[in-house]
Amino acid sequence: MKIRKLNRDLHRDLGYIFFAMTVIYGLSGIALNHIDDWNPNYIIRSKEISATISTVDFKSLKRENVISLLNEVAPGEKYKNHYFPEEGTLKIFIKDGSIQLDTQTGQGKLETSKRRAIFHQFNYLHYNPRKWWTIVSDIFAGSLILLAFTGLFVLKGKNGITGRGAWLTSVGIIVPLIFLLLYYWNVF
Repeated sequence: MKIRKLNRDLHRDLGYIFFAMTVIYGLSGIALNHIDDWNPNYIIRSKEISATISTVDFKSLKRENVISLLNEVAPGEKYKNHYFPEEGTLKIFIKDGSIQLDTQTGQGKLETSKRRAIFHQFNYLHYNPRKWWTIVSDIFAGSLILLAFTGLFVLKGKNGITGRGAWLTSVGIIVPLIFLLLYYWNVF
């Protein structure tokens, strides 16, 4: 009887202690699973722009001229730097973005990025940024394993591991096995 109570208490307490980390890794894991569909770290906005370039001398372009051009195409943006990545293209770096401008046509693109709230911070932790966080996340990973095993024995009887729990646990084991057979071992 004492072992069952210890199991329940351990399962409960670990669940409380690691509640926040479970949410952090769960949300960032979903975000990282869909990294090809969207950028989980940044909101990137792109906008077509047009500049009047007939009065601009690109051969002797000075910082002041670029700032003047920037104020025309993107008023309010803060100038950082500029350069010509290739002939006929001017790239202007602004706070949180850049502008790429065709020096022949005046057509271009304004691209800005902004950190995505919550996901950026959670993904930062998910990537294990520092040694101490790696230790904490390893403890969390070990605790998840412990939570899984203690969870098997929280209930007893027909809803426990010897009844309904056995069937549900079997389903939980079979699903990843199917995907391993499909994707890893290429059986089907």
